[in-house]
Amino acid sequence: MLVSATEMLKKAKAGHYAVGQFNINNLEWTKSILATAQELNSPVILGVSEGAGKYMTGYKTVAAMVKAMIEEMNITVPVALHLDHGSYEGCYKCIKAGFSSIMFDGSHYPIEENVEKTRELVKVAHAMGLSIEAEVGSIGGEEDGVVGAGECADPNECKAIADLGIDFLAAGIGNIHGKYPDNWQGLSFETLAAIQEKTGEMPLVLHGGTGIPADMIKKAIDLGVAKINVNTECQLSFAAATREYIEAGKDQQGKGFDPRKLLAPGAAAIKETVKEKMELFGSVGKA
Repeated sequence: MLVSATEMLKKAKAGHYAVGQFNINNLEWTKSILATAQELNSPVILGVSEGAGKYMTGYKTVAAMVKAMIEEMNITVPVALHLDHGSYEGCYKCIKAGFSSIMFDGSHYPIEENVEKTRELVKVAHAMGLSIEAEVGSIGGEEDGVVGAGECADPNECKAIADLGIDFLAAGIGNIHGKYPDNWQGLSFETLAAIQEKTGEMPLVLHGGTGIPADMIKKAIDLGVAKINVNTECQLSFAAATREYIEAGKDQQGKGFDPRKLLAPGAAAIKETVKEKMELFGSVGKA
């Protein structure tokens, strides 16, 4: 069932586990993630970047597809449809399109402007029954043309944003999008602990979940992270499985070129990746 992410993340924070946000890019992605969540009885968040939303012809298409798939697949676990790293304009588009959750990424604005825009969007989102995520500091790497150096967030700025009534907070703690380089310094747990101290019961979000060692993931959850975003890892597993299928010549056997057969190995690989992450995050059986 489609719900806001508020309650599932409050439960995760209290229960010391995290809910995975897995980004979707098409029907195969969405179907694989929903099926795995149902099989494992886990809550799940479907993330949609602005680039992916455009690729799928618009947010209305995405919302209609997700709602229909939940119904057709008899999905009973809690599912949130969430805008990932949304612009101010993108947030309004997703509210109108029927999303159940939004993220406003105002981290590239001066803190005063981030506060002002976030405050406005909190009122609008809550009036419509949506949950809202905000961001302070930057997530390293690049997503949809937004480049961040991975600066750690200022705990006092985190408190200023949290006090606006947002439902969960993304704060930079040295995490990055995409693959982590060999010289990565790791997560700043000192920063995370300071942010947790300032924001209290606020569920915290860890972006860039691909490639972070399991022990760091578990420590982050212990320090208040209740939502972990995964995108690149699903892309890598999908690409590897598809490449193996083609290089083995299976697309040339019988009707192996049929898109349903061509995409099946990649879809199965996504399911395995999502299962591994849900088990690591501790959300299995928590729906």
